[in-house]
Amino acid sequence: MTNILTNFFYIILKTRVANYHFPQGASIIFTPLSVSVVILLSDSNSNPNDSSHSSTNFMLKPVLKISFLWCFKRLLKLRFSATETLYSVFLHRHHETMSNAWYYQSMQEFEVVCKPQFQTLDNVTHGNNLFIKPELYCTLDSSSGSGSCTLDSPVTESSVTDDLNDFRHKLRQLETVMLSDLYEDPENNGKLSVGNGVVDFPDIEIWKEMVEGVPKRDLKDVLIACANAVSVNDYATSQLLISELQQMVSVSGEPIQRLGAYMLEGLVARLSNSGSSICSPASHELLSYTNILYKVCPYFKFGYMSANGAIAEAMKDENRVHIIDFQIGQGSQWVPLIQAFAARRGGPPHIRITAFDDSTSAQTRGGGLNIVGQRLCRLARSFNLPFEFHPVSVSVSEAGLQHFRLRTGEALAVNFAFVLHGLADESVSTENHRDRILRLVKSMKPKVVTLVEQESNTNTAAFYPRFLEALDYYNAMFESMDVSLPRESKERINVEQHCLAKGVVNIIACEGDERVERHELVGKWKLRFMMAGFSPYPLSSLVNGTIKTLMKKYSERYRVEERDGALYLGWMNRDLVASCAWN
Repeated sequence: MTNILTNFFYIILKTRVANYHFPQGASIIFTPLSVSVVILLSDSNSNPNDSSHSSTNFMLKPVLKISFLWCFKRLLKLRFSATETLYSVFLHRHHETMSNAWYYQSMQEFEVVCKPQFQTLDNVTHGNNLFIKPELYCTLDSSSGSGSCTLDSPVTESSVTDDLNDFRHKLRQLETVMLSDLYEDPENNGKLSVGNGVVDFPDIEIWKEMVEGVPKRDLKDVLIACANAVSVNDYATSQLLISELQQMVSVSGEPIQRLGAYMLEGLVARLSNSGSSICSPASHELLSYTNILYKVCPYFKFGYMSANGAIAEAMKDENRVHIIDFQIGQGSQWVPLIQAFAARRGGPPHIRITAFDDSTSAQTRGGGLNIVGQRLCRLARSFNLPFEFHPVSVSVSEAGLQHFRLRTGEALAVNFAFVLHGLADESVSTENHRDRILRLVKSMKPKVVTLVEQESNTNTAAFYPRFLEALDYYNAMFESMDVSLPRESKERINVEQHCLAKGVVNIIACEGDERVERHELVGKWKLRFMMAGFSPYPLSSLVNGTIKTLMKKYSERYRVEERDGALYLGWMNRDLVASCAWN
């Protein structure tokens, strides 16, 4: 049975690769687990007129490789296709006497069956001649030393029809069993029960053994292989690997399966040049999902706490504090800082916040910055803290000195929390808003500037290394999600889909000004700040200790480290978020 299936798979694979145009001299190599298409190349330095074998070097160049596992999955999906026709004829030509033998089939038959007119069962009628002529075949078991072989009789139309109907029935049984929850029912003599029904499928153990015997490819390896094919514009291989990935990923599976689903979406979007349409503004539901992410995962909380700690330390003796927030979002960062200033010895200072907005946050909250301002004003009033809120209606890239309304006697703090990576730098635009904004802030002579960013290198990297970086970074992030939200949780699926997946797809699918997720490592941010004239500002050891204690409440696998003047939040051995301060 296994040998028959192996040869049957060979026919399917031959049919599959027949759709591709290979270079002259390409050959198909058949192995127990796959079919490879290769071409034999000779050394360009060899002399074509020299008949000596020693003067010519040859090498095999792989063109295409398809695994039997891919073929088997396709078999389960095909009900009324040429596959059934091929297998029914194949079973008839090689009956029980050949079940344990290796044999050869005329390639002429394969070429005929691969033609378009034999692609569906509807075309197999009594008026069609399935083969050009009856071919001879031989078995290894029946071959004698004299080279003779056992001959079989030609295929009749009635036998083909009978085998075809029988195979349809078996294939439906197999599909039902393989795609359903099944168990052996002792009350039915060991037959397999599927749901409320019983399936008599005596060969199921053979199929199980065959599927389990085929080694499963690692999902991460397939993702990397597909990204590499996309990077070198190998469209044929990309499509084959995408087809394989579609069977491996799941938004409700293990972390790598969930991440793989969104990375696959990004690869497909990149091939179809549709990345900008997928990376559309978020819906109003993003607000609730963002709140869930903020509660269950420490990324934002870590960044906000470290930035607030630096600001509170720098402003501990100031009576009037002006904070410029270049992306205030929902204003969540400033709630604990207002509470801390209200409890300060000697009374709270006068606080003024100048806030910039972004389109995603505006649509998320369902309104402009006035919603955030009113919320913070109510909070400050409840603590008897003098407070002003100044919204700015232009984007960060358009910000100028006139938008800040600087006042004499105010100590200035500037906050860059998860915002600078979205500004185009010199690799995208000659305007280089990323460095321009830093120089603009430096000209205002702030007392402290805080930076919080994802610790990832996806800005100027080419597509393939950028893909590898995103795979490593987000795999750690998706693994950390399992600690806080159950795998079957709909909330987790929504949080990952609406809060994380958009960034993954943008990194993979988009280029130029359409790619807004352009993260840099702390080392690169340090160079930018120093070139703008800033100096490092020391972080508070007391605040850092508080953050470390808090992170342990989430999971022991989170780690907080202070290195070279920056504070890092990591998951196991991967840094995820970094925070530092400047003046």
